[in-house]
Parts: sequence; C-alpha cells; structure tokens
Amino acid sequence: MPSLKTKTRRKSVKKTTSKNSTTAPARGSQKLLFWPIVALTFLLWVAYRSLFDFPVWFDETLGKAIFFALPVWFYVTMTRSQQIVDAFSIAKIKTGLLQGIAYGGMFGFAASLIALFSRGGQVQSVLLFSSDTFWWEFFLALMTGFWETLFFFAFVMTIIQIIYKKWPLINQVLLTSLVFIVFHVPNLVQLFSGRFLLGYILLIWAFSVGQAFIYARRQNAYALVLSHAIWGMVLLIHVQN
Repeated sequence: MPSLKTKTRRKSVKKTTSKNSTTAPARGSQKLLFWPIVALTFLLWVAYRSLFDFPVWFDETLGKAIFFALPVWFYVTMTRSQQIVDAFSIAKIKTGLLQGIAYGGMFGFAASLIALFSRGGQVQSVLLFSSDTFWWEFFLALMTGFWETLFFFAFVMTIIQIIYKKWPLINQVLLTSLVFIVFHVPNLVQLFSGRFLLGYILLIWAFSVGQAFIYARRQNAYALVLSHAIWGMVLLIHVQN
C-alpha cells in the first residue's frame, strides 16, 4: 500500500498540473493576441483620423474610448490578464494622484523651459484658472490621459513586460515608447511640418519614455493619467501658442 507521503506527493502533483493547465493557455493567448490587436488598433485609428474630421472633444472622449478601450476590454476578456485591471485599483487612487501632480509638474516645468528658451520672451503670470475654457480643456486632457494610459501603458507595457520578461527594463521601455510614438506620428504629420515636426516627435517620444519608466516603477495608472493631463495643458498653453 502507498505510504502517506506518497499520497501527499501525488495530490501535490495533481494540483500543480491542474494549475499549470489553466494558466498555460492564458499565457499562450497573451502572446498570440497582443501584437495583432495592437496592429489592428493602429490601422483602425489611422483610418478613423484620416477619413473623419470630428471635433476634438469627440476624439478625446468617445473616439479614444472606442478605439483604445474596446481592444483592451477584448484582450482582458480573452486572456484574463489581471495585471491590466490592477493598474486601476481603487486603492491606488490617492497615491497615484499625488504622484501624478509631482511628475506632471516636473514634465510641465521642463516643457515650459524648452518653450521659453526656444522662442525667447519673458515669464508672465496668467490667470489660467479663471479662464472660461481652462477647465473644459483640462477635462479633455484628463480624458486623453485616461484612454492613452489605459492602452499604451496599462495594456501595452504590461503585456510587453510579461511577454519579454527576460529583457532589461530599458528595452521594454523603448519598445513601449516606440508603440506610443508610432500611434502619434500620423497626427503630428497633419499638424506640423519641417523642423517643428521632428521637434515635436522627439518631445513626445521623450515624454513617453518618462511615462513608461514611471509606470514600470509604480504600476499606478492614476499617476500617469494626471501627469499626462498636466503635460497636455502645458503643451497647449506654452508650446502650441
């Protein structure tokens, strides 16, 4: 008759086998679905921006909700990737918002200095918070930050770190920032030309690298949403004007 130890080992083997059988397909589907979903999302997004000319408020709210959130929802449904959901955990809101203010302030200060030295001029105080359009623009910036954080960092970077977990962090960050900038280049081409185009591509690429490092360190989507919104407002106020 088998001893008690033998029975215990058999039970342990059965539990381990059962666990591996449930997680292996999920990991396989993560690798199988990831890049096709990213590529299809890119093609649909470019087609949407090329064929339609909706108002900015529509693009930054409903447009990005459709083209960025739905692919993530489909991916999470198919693969049960809990890491993407965990980035938006309610427990992370307070810490994330405080970090977002700090990181966004640093990004904004750097962008303001670039605009100041590149164009010259003087620093002037402006009553931004009393402006009729400031809070509306800030709301749109928050929407942009939320949808893009969801897609490019909570989704793209999380899965890149899973699929290429043996890569050094710098490689994971650079690949994430490459996906980020590829999605933004078509719109930048429409808005800018010549040296301004290259300058904006480098500026936005540097921002995406910074965001990727923050996400890798904190795993907190709220920090990126707020820092993205602050960054966008700085570009609107100091760079694009």
